[in-house]
Amino acid sequence: MTELGSVTWPPAPIKTERLVLRESEGRDRAVFIELLASPEVHTYLGGPRPRSELEREMPGAPERSPGSFVVDLNGAMIGQILLRRATGHRRPAAAGKVDLGYLFLPRAWGFGYAAEACAAALAWFDGVLPGEPVVLTTQTANVGSMRLAAKLGFTEVERFQAWDAEQWLGLRSPVMPSA
Repeated sequence: MTELGSVTWPPAPIKTERLVLRESEGRDRAVFIELLASPEVHTYLGGPRPRSELEREMPGAPERSPGSFVVDLNGAMIGQILLRRATGHRRPAAAGKVDLGYLFLPRAWGFGYAAEACAAALAWFDGVLPGEPVVLTTQTANVGSMRLAAKLGFTEVERFQAWDAEQWLGLRSPVMPSA
């Protein structure tokens, strides 16, 4: 995945009713490891990575990259939102478009945080790159992710087989700048 182009990074923190989307900080390292090592979080993502490997490989301050937002609730990280250009995507319909990804700690599931954070990140994206479509891919078995995609305005482009499971590719039409 490549950068988002000429977008100024990092943006000022994005505040919602309950959350703050911000750049990663050193204090987030333990939560990044927890997210990446969680069997629950990675049920539909090919499985978790070994915690010992993550502890060894992850730098003291998690990588900061354009399009990577930490989702913060009351001063603590509960998840991550990613907006990255899908240059090497397996599906032609997604190639070159910006791809939305998200990971949340299981203890943060079921409270609407993912919908709130993703909507805020997409609103930011629409402001800095108006007119650009966004894609999202998830396994059809991931019912929560399928519901979130619909809530965020993604519509099905195609279903396909990958990683021994049926995948769903959705597209969110570009929001055009107002005159």
